[in-house]
Amino acid sequence: MRKALRWLLALTVLIGTLSTAGAATAAEPDATAGSTDIKDQLLSIPGMSLIQEKPYPGYRYFVLNYTQPVDHRNPAAGTFQQRITVLHKDVSRPTVFYTSGYNVSTNPSRREPTQIVDGNQVSLEYRFFTPSRPAPADWSKLDIWQAASDQHRVFTALKPIYSKNWLATGGSKGGMTATYYERFYPRDMDGVVAYVAPNDVVNREDSAYDRFFATVGTKECRDRLNAVQREALVRREPLEKKYAAYAADNGYTFTTIGSLDRAYEAVVLDYVWGFWQYSLLSDCDTIPANAATASDDEIWNSVDEISGFSAYTDQGLETYTPYYYQAGTQLGAPTIHFPHIEKQYIRYGYQPPRNFVPRDISMKFQPWAMRDVDTWVRHNARHMLFVYGQNDPWGAERFRVDKGAKDAYVFTAPGLNHGANVAGLVPDQKALATARILEWAGLPAATTAQAKPLARFDARLDVRDTEREPALRP
Repeated sequence: MRKALRWLLALTVLIGTLSTAGAATAAEPDATAGSTDIKDQLLSIPGMSLIQEKPYPGYRYFVLNYTQPVDHRNPAAGTFQQRITVLHKDVSRPTVFYTSGYNVSTNPSRREPTQIVDGNQVSLEYRFFTPSRPAPADWSKLDIWQAASDQHRVFTALKPIYSKNWLATGGSKGGMTATYYERFYPRDMDGVVAYVAPNDVVNREDSAYDRFFATVGTKECRDRLNAVQREALVRREPLEKKYAAYAADNGYTFTTIGSLDRAYEAVVLDYVWGFWQYSLLSDCDTIPANAATASDDEIWNSVDEISGFSAYTDQGLETYTPYYYQAGTQLGAPTIHFPHIEKQYIRYGYQPPRNFVPRDISMKFQPWAMRDVDTWVRHNARHMLFVYGQNDPWGAERFRVDKGAKDAYVFTAPGLNHGANVAGLVPDQKALATARILEWAGLPAATTAQAKPLARFDARLDVRDTEREPALRP
């Protein structure tokens, strides 16, 4: 059955589509690609078309469309165009396969494993994030197996060009995506580096988050954050008037979530989570020291800076509809309690993903999906590295590896948040993680102690995007 499925998917790659754009003009020969320019090699793949090539020193960078079946189980049921980017260094180097789990950036960037192995990077836009969305959209085809099959098909198409070792990576939802890809197609990648990947095995059991918030950071910092969050609900009436004016000025509406009042509470209840997701303990000094005596503007500004009052507007939710759909059908979503806030101030609590998806999109939760992945990782993980941040709430429910796993690791970066990486690990773990990444890429280090990134740091390529997602989105 496995061989038959792999043959079918390979055949789908060869069939391609008649709707691809015309080939771009030929470029100068690429010395790293032999006698054929790398752009010509990429565009010779059935279903591949060029959107744009952007120059970057030492690389070729392409923004491409690739024709994918809407349903990998039934390729004849229609296709859509999925954006990918290729940061090409040399076909003799390893390749890192990256996805954020959301939209793809069309500007050149390099993820940490790409810097470590000094390789190529293929980045994929997750299906159903526009413009990589079928039209009309059959939302039942947005699931983790279909998305993993997108990756498998891209890998199958590109492997003849980039024939050296491949590593899958991603952060947060991208780390989840890399893990699911490995679960469904364990023979594709030579290694996986998953950063800050949540693992909500039992959706209705979220006590790990409550335990996290009871101990994270320092009591002084927790007290400051809790007080501001409570005060924002105590002052609900005047601050909601401010919110209404803010929404009117920006043309924001609240049809999906149901009301401005629901949106306001959702933003406020994200506040503490959002702080620990994106901030460090040293940032506690930016939180009002005495919420009770702080002005309305001080409370508003603090909540807006951390949670973002646009997050639960129709306009703020629209981009992330695919994520909330997946959270409400397979991934699960956290629910936490607020013991520092009296019940009379909380009307809705943490709202389920169903409230953030338009009602004309049907949703049904599949509790077996995450249990299956978790069981597989625990007992079958091979060449997998999970990196978490000590102060990141998403790490409260994380992936773990048991005795059945081989050459697989779960490390925690002390004091770090949702941006935790290998560079932030303690020295011994950092060296071990770097050495394993190099070896999985087919580039063994001389010794573990000497392992270090092969490419120099590049301030433009290696700095993460300053734009961040609102809280409660991994």
